[in-house]
Amino acid sequence: MLKQQQTIKRPVTFTGVGVHTGNKVTMTWKPAPVDHGVKFVRVDLDSKPVIEPVVANVGDTTRWTTLTAGSTVIHTVEHVLATFAGCGVDNVLVELDANETPVGDGSALPFVKLVEQAGLQPQEGQRELFQPKEPIHVEMGESLAIVLPSDHLRISCTIHFGKPGLDAQFLSVAIEPESFQTQIAPARTFAFHDEIQFLIDKGLIKGGSLENAVLIRGESILATAPLRFRDEFVRHKILDVLGDLTLLGRPLVAHVVVVKPGHAANAELVRALTQAMAKARPAAPPPPPPLPVQPPAQGVGTVAMDIMGLLNVMPHRYPFLMIDRVISIEGNKIVGLKNVTINEPFFQGHFPGHPIMPGVLQLEAMAQVAGILLLQTGDAANKVAYFMSANDVKWRKPVRPGDQLLIEVELSKARGRLAKANACCKVGGDVVSEAEVMFTLVDK
Repeated sequence: MLKQQQTIKRPVTFTGVGVHTGNKVTMTWKPAPVDHGVKFVRVDLDSKPVIEPVVANVGDTTRWTTLTAGSTVIHTVEHVLATFAGCGVDNVLVELDANETPVGDGSALPFVKLVEQAGLQPQEGQRELFQPKEPIHVEMGESLAIVLPSDHLRISCTIHFGKPGLDAQFLSVAIEPESFQTQIAPARTFAFHDEIQFLIDKGLIKGGSLENAVLIRGESILATAPLRFRDEFVRHKILDVLGDLTLLGRPLVAHVVVVKPGHAANAELVRALTQAMAKARPAAPPPPPPLPVQPPAQGVGTVAMDIMGLLNVMPHRYPFLMIDRVISIEGNKIVGLKNVTINEPFFQGHFPGHPIMPGVLQLEAMAQVAGILLLQTGDAANKVAYFMSANDVKWRKPVRPGDQLLIEVELSKARGRLAKANACCKVGGDVVSEAEVMFTLVDK
């Protein structure tokens, strides 16, 4: 499986109707940053609520997979989600102006073409895969699912409806972009003629037609085009299973064996996988001990500088002071601290549905800490440190509200009023961003 995260290169739009609600809907996919994941947003509602496709947000699974958040719903997300999983799209924002995704021709093929139109953009972030080490078994009614350890994602499916003219079908497919696009995505949804009235009575299939579904009537197949595969029905079931498996929130690496699957049973399987994933996660390291508050200090060898000391030497003020404390200054090294809270003003507009600290502000924090170090190492009376340039800038992991940002800077070169330093930001011991910065002292 792909190890590198991907998004799409450009926005793309698809307009159609929802198969069950019959509502006309325009769906737009937009590129998203690393670790954003897949998110749906209802742009037709005043609050533009965002819904994350995870099993905790699953609502009705009678004949579709529905996402809910409060009073907001989005129906029939499984084909779109299967497309992202099958084509390797990790980060994307899906905008909808109605409460159901468009059905297209009843398969995922129109959405694969949408991915081709958008193009794929590799990203620096690594995919966080879940690879179970032990078998997982789930049964619900006549449905059975077993997850077995594997080094790639494979789905093996058996269906049997006990109806005349419809034999049992079985297929096992290793899910890769090529196999998904050619073997699974073209398979259309299907329904039995004797169920039509039941579905109508339930208020479903208002947008259904022979142009977006295959109808089975006794031993006859009714559709606007012949079957695309002899075993098209089991292939569509695999499509649904793949889409529902994305509700885990992480790409799955396993062999999934399902017998007579349905959306309710698929959701139950994902709940079991979610529990197994939680148990497999290593325990979080204990939080660092609280830092002592010390009075403002002067000069090299300082062990701490609190906020009052920073205000004495820094020209910056709210909302642009990016340091809360200096932990230590030893020779040509300095360590600063920034507590990232949800109250930061930039969170109001920077991915409000998925708040992350802007990378440019992490870079500014590095520059401010480096400037403090330069002010401590020479004749800094009536001087301020100006940030001049940055090289080899890298953002490795997202910084979220609640994180404690440690900013480490080491002077590599200093001549007169000019200096160069290597800097990095860390959260929990992991480097989240780094850069080489250059700055200078100027008169106030």
